[in-house]
Amino acid sequence: MNRTTLSLFATTAVLAVVTGVAALNPPSGDHAGAPPRAGRMPVQRSALLCPAPTSSDVASTTYTAFTPPGKGGAAAGATADLLPVAGPARTDGKKDESKKDASKDSAKDDKKKDGKKAETDPGKPVLSLKEPGKPVTATTERSDAPALLGSAAGPLAPGWTAQQTTTVAAGGGRGLHGLTCAPPDTSFWFPGASTAKGRQDYVHVSNPDNSAAVVDLELYGPDGRIKAPSGEGVTVPPRSTVPVLLSSLTDAPTENLTLHVAARSGRVGAAVQASDDKTGGDWLAPSADAAAGAVLPGIPADATSVRLVAFAPGTDDADVTVRLAGPSGSISPAGHESLHVKSGMTTVVDLGDLTKGEAGSLLLTGARGSGAVVAALRVTRGKDDKQETAFIPATPAIEGRGTVADNRPKASTLSLVAPGKEAQVKVTASAGSEGGTPVSKTYTVKAGTTLTVEPPQPADGKGVFAVTVEKVSGGPVHASRMLALPKDGVPMFTIQPIPDDRSSVAVPKAEQDLSMLNG
Repeated sequence: MNRTTLSLFATTAVLAVVTGVAALNPPSGDHAGAPPRAGRMPVQRSALLCPAPTSSDVASTTYTAFTPPGKGGAAAGATADLLPVAGPARTDGKKDESKKDASKDSAKDDKKKDGKKAETDPGKPVLSLKEPGKPVTATTERSDAPALLGSAAGPLAPGWTAQQTTTVAAGGGRGLHGLTCAPPDTSFWFPGASTAKGRQDYVHVSNPDNSAAVVDLELYGPDGRIKAPSGEGVTVPPRSTVPVLLSSLTDAPTENLTLHVAARSGRVGAAVQASDDKTGGDWLAPSADAAAGAVLPGIPADATSVRLVAFAPGTDDADVTVRLAGPSGSISPAGHESLHVKSGMTTVVDLGDLTKGEAGSLLLTGARGSGAVVAALRVTRGKDDKQETAFIPATPAIEGRGTVADNRPKASTLSLVAPGKEAQVKVTASAGSEGGTPVSKTYTVKAGTTLTVEPPQPADGKGVFAVTVEKVSGGPVHASRMLALPKDGVPMFTIQPIPDDRSSVAVPKAEQDLSMLNG
């Protein structure tokens, strides 16, 4: 995804106006005549986008929002809100069944949970966070629940995180669908999407701004670019979301492909919801930015099938070594020690039951001069008609801190991987949504290993809680969280990457105080 480099002059405006996080390039050294090193300031405003969770009539969605405690606490009256955006307009040529009997559904209250329900009236927040350190939740069972636009300002902006978790009880996509709501951007890569028979993948594209955005939806298969004229120049109206069925873009079904969402104008949020007739479904979050290597953290110990999908978006082919980082070290999977990814083509490797009873993470390391890759894993648990699927995209390292909002007692598993040097991390469980006291624990992750732990739980906590991972020392750390809520013999689960929360912005220090000089 694209990042923007700003001048010092622009930074002041960014802190006051722009949603999300800006980044500056600090000076490389303290040489004579060079400007002073940059300091870091908390962001003042954050934006998040959550796609419409489901169109199923037998589903329930929980929204959870959280901001880690910061210095000084929250200012009086500060809020971080998730509000509905305009209703989606389907682009697969079919009627929107989610709007059937909408007037009847809107007259009913959503089922309450923890004494709260999710409002879906335009202009009314689905939920509001008013203080850091304690998550808030809301639930809905509506099949026409809208996409959400979130904004946080002031002390609630740094590290603000929102999660939507949907349980689909039956039908296509049966299973647990989880997604961390993400900030808008201009480019997203989704290795692991599909247009095959029995699979329905919708890309949800949301526009948070007051002017229309225009995006291209590009599909790449094993043989290169797939013709999809109707995916070019898709208009996303202001403050709205558009779900597009990927199989409607092409007449050639492809089991494994890479989707690129690229904004010609404006900025958008994007996520893919994959539903399989046999193996359930989940959200596919975008891969980390293309790089010579990739880290895909958190393959469950009991995975019955692991599939790697990689793509080289540049002009150069990519050659990477493949390693599995387990609890005691890294090994090369037999027969899959290396991978050649041709430029512009999707490469697929079936790794089978790779972990063989020990949880791990996949490490892709590029050879010298190799092209960049994006990648994701499709992970399956269970057998026969009791299978369930989740996705693990390539995940960037946690530079300072990262958070996942929706955790349940005895249901969350945290995976921490140190691909290079040994690292220390501090893991904090927040207070519960219905009370309790935060609990922290420090872990050491040995070089080249994956540490899989059940995160600490808040003392005397009730309700859901957030888990925050802070890097203390050592080399890079990548993390993910698995939430497992088995039902009727189906191992329902979802895996969310935990990237850095980008809660601060680099701001160069003034070289000279000019405040006393006359105009």
